[in-house]
Amino acid sequence: MEVFEALRTRASVRDFLPAPIPAEALEKLKEAALCAPTSLNLQQQRFCFITAPDILRTLTEGVIRVSEERGETDYLERLAQRDGKVFFGAPLVIVIAVGIMKPKFFGTSNLVNTLKNISIRYIIALGISGCLITTGNDLSAGRLAGFAACLACIFAQTEGASGKFYPNMPTLPTPVVFVLVIAICAIVGLCNGLVVSYLKVQPFIATLGMQQVVYGICLVYTGGTPIGSLNSNFTALAKDTLLAVPVLIWIALIVAVCFWFLYNKTRHGKYMYAIGGNEVAAEVSGVNTRRAKISIYMTAGIMYAIAGYLLAAKSGGTSASMGSGYELEAIAGCTIGGVSVNGGVGTIPGILIGVLVFEVLKIVLQFLGVESSYTYIAQGLVIIIAVALDLRKYLAKK
Repeated sequence: MEVFEALRTRASVRDFLPAPIPAEALEKLKEAALCAPTSLNLQQQRFCFITAPDILRTLTEGVIRVSEERGETDYLERLAQRDGKVFFGAPLVIVIAVGIMKPKFFGTSNLVNTLKNISIRYIIALGISGCLITTGNDLSAGRLAGFAACLACIFAQTEGASGKFYPNMPTLPTPVVFVLVIAICAIVGLCNGLVVSYLKVQPFIATLGMQQVVYGICLVYTGGTPIGSLNSNFTALAKDTLLAVPVLIWIALIVAVCFWFLYNKTRHGKYMYAIGGNEVAAEVSGVNTRRAKISIYMTAGIMYAIAGYLLAAKSGGTSASMGSGYELEAIAGCTIGGVSVNGGVGTIPGILIGVLVFEVLKIVLQFLGVESSYTYIAQGLVIIIAVALDLRKYLAKK
């Protein structure tokens, strides 16, 4: 079996290839030595797997350019692009209309509070994005963020407070609380990664199970009672500003910059996109897919810890129900922002836009006086439409 035929059957390669492949394109592929026989040694075959996508992408761009010159544009692709513009343009029109009808919508307090909420959701979305890019998922995100919030509040309770979980424990410094919360949530993320990588359990099932486990532990640990009486240094994190911008927003921006560097400038990011594009090809080319997935889910756990920590500081207290449904909002934000459910695609700025659109939609409905029950219907429709558009783009590429 020729190396090209092996590559041709991979999903990531099909994304780059037009169908049917023109005869002149096949000739160029032969010239590029992609149709070499299986007599190639393992190192040479790995080279083909690594370089083929780039070569095929370049070739396909040329084929598409020729097709456009002939007027043979793809209807499905144009339809997906048109719908995408409508999908993003409609919320902008709605926001302007609501701002005119409700002047308080563009008020400073509402904008600051909205940006704080977006910052927390953005951090959760960044954590779950790596799972989605590798064609996985993480349904434990919301409950783990809530668990992190409960842990942070327990550790940050003031000494002598009524109903203190650990009456004899002194008030812990804020950095110590931060490290403890991150360490515990990173272990949960590690468990997710091990189950997905070594036990080969589907990420959807593995993280759904972990969601219930974490929520159960949180209920047992807290007894289902609200937690308050927090250290003022802890809650100040959500109130303080730096250069007239809330510190919470700065933290989200720093996390975003770190993720952009991680995704675009490191080996980890390259491996992540390679696994999402084609896990088998990535493994054949020498990528340790198990270790990469474990790192992705551990990183996600750390992000949920940071988000839960900030959420607790912003709320000034918490309960076991904190974070419920946040994973769906994060998945919706990622999908709206261009993270493909088919894997291998996603950008940090795109995720920010997706989270912004989804969060602003909720606030607009609140300002319009829409009953909270109907907001769930609207959010569900947005998720369905976003995934449908993503699938249409995927089919257009094929």
